[in-house]
Amino acid sequence: MQTLSPHNFHIPVMGIAFTIDSPLKVAHFGITSALSIIEDNLIEAMRKYYYQQNEEAYIPITTKEKDFRSRRITDYLNLINRNVQGKVEQLKNSAFEAGSDLVKYFEMLPENHGLKEKFRDLMHLTDETEKKSLENLLRKEVKPGAIEVNIMTKVDKTNLDKAGNPIENGSDALEALKGYAQSNLDNSAVIFSAGMNPRLYNYLENFREFDATGWGDFRKKVVIKVSDYRSALIQGKYLAKKGIWVSEFRIESGLNCGGHAFATQGLLLGPILEEFRKKKEELAESLFDLYNPAIAEKGLETFEKPHPIRITVQGGIGTFEEADFLQSRYGIDSTGWGTPFLLCPEATTVEEETLQLLSIAKEEDVVLSKNSPLGVPFNFLKGTSSEKEKLDRIDRGIPGSPCTEKYLVSNTEFTKEPICTASRKYQKLKLKQLETANLPEDDYKKEVDDLLAKECLCIGLSNSAAVEYKEPFLKKLTAVTICPGPNISNFSKVASLKEMTDHIYGRISLLTNPQRPHMFIRELELYMDYFRKQVKELRNPDKKALRTNTSFLNSLLEGIGYYRDLAASYAFPNRFEESLNKAEKELEELSSNLQVTA
Repeated sequence: MQTLSPHNFHIPVMGIAFTIDSPLKVAHFGITSALSIIEDNLIEAMRKYYYQQNEEAYIPITTKEKDFRSRRITDYLNLINRNVQGKVEQLKNSAFEAGSDLVKYFEMLPENHGLKEKFRDLMHLTDETEKKSLENLLRKEVKPGAIEVNIMTKVDKTNLDKAGNPIENGSDALEALKGYAQSNLDNSAVIFSAGMNPRLYNYLENFREFDATGWGDFRKKVVIKVSDYRSALIQGKYLAKKGIWVSEFRIESGLNCGGHAFATQGLLLGPILEEFRKKKEELAESLFDLYNPAIAEKGLETFEKPHPIRITVQGGIGTFEEADFLQSRYGIDSTGWGTPFLLCPEATTVEEETLQLLSIAKEEDVVLSKNSPLGVPFNFLKGTSSEKEKLDRIDRGIPGSPCTEKYLVSNTEFTKEPICTASRKYQKLKLKQLETANLPEDDYKKEVDDLLAKECLCIGLSNSAAVEYKEPFLKKLTAVTICPGPNISNFSKVASLKEMTDHIYGRISLLTNPQRPHMFIRELELYMDYFRKQVKELRNPDKKALRTNTSFLNSLLEGIGYYRDLAASYAFPNRFEESLNKAEKELEELSSNLQVTA
């Protein structure tokens, strides 16, 4: 079996730039983190920066070269891997003295980890021979965290050659996958987020790097981010039929998360985790029944039992008690802490202006918006330089962005070739159409507001690293968008890596709001807000819309019932049951409204 991180938490991918070099910052301390590999122009800027930091010759990989996207990604990942391995060796060779990275490595471990206990023993030894022996043993046990990469499956523009023909296997997501597969990363994983992409999943079958090298052993693992059990089963089976094993399902709250929010149909996190807990073995067997025949057909070695499947979770976790509950109740293997790490410069890359904005963020400053050109609800922080730039363009009568990167082009309403709904070109055409549509004033205003809300995420989510490291890859475009989850309102201190791990393990508290609602309650509140808006926007609904909203409402009521039963066994803090009662009462009123509408 492969060596796993000594920590029971991980740092999820955030934006494009915010975790672009997180493995370089935290992997040698045994912490697993993920970076986005879709924006190759940013990756090229990062290649330049780190080659120069290493005092090595930087040779650009230009857009005129063949396979430049995948080659940039491969080389950057190899560069990261090389640097992490070097840092691990430096750490192992440092002294067991206060302030050293070696001591920091062991100090940050969870309290119940076997190595932490041995480290505590070392601190009390006086016999030099015993001390030396234990020091050597601890040095040998130092293991880096995994370097994971994220591919957002919906970001998969088809790229064309000079003759205007689609490049075979040359779309953005496929090129990113190839770049990762050809890297020398080991004991690593690719995370697929945002749903199933058949073209991408079919392409995955071409790479032997994802084959098992033994039971439970993979050089490169496949992780799928999901919002519920059904999604895990569908995607897992699709890949199993191709001889691809999913080593981890990473569950994320539908709304209590940063960035794009893929809301469920009212399914709450607790019931979702309960289903995974009850059906974990069934899930593994279902996938194995398809996987083993598929690899046999390929002439690969088969296995007597399913490979292990890790179940991890992220979205709104804020305290040690919450993380510990998730692990003890549901058997969760690792908890993801994203948003709080945006306030930890030792782990993430957020330039100073945005960092300060995060540190003073209140609950009302994080908005579930229509800002994303993908048409998916998007959590973002108000007041960023990118929002100011967008509003300034609107005031000057030239709304929309220049659209230089074109990763999110998808709309063909006015053009033969897809364009981005946040682009200047699309917004100009759409505004002209709306002006002549003779819509009622309220409808017209809503359409215009929704249109102008669209923001360039390709640049906004990439620029933080470019600004921080003074490596701009876009002339005169320096605005930053940041997309924390609602949880940011509970944190304000710009923290060190040790402080953040101490908070995660309950050794200190970084919460600015100790009375914050439990993560389950906060997610319920967010779903109530979401559903309330859905009901409000219902105008002359048909039977299908009514069925959908009634199903959503019933799922919320079932979730509340589940939490009420759970509260009978667990002592939840901060008015847990009172919040359930309040939500249930409002849902009953909304149910009456739906029946009246019907």
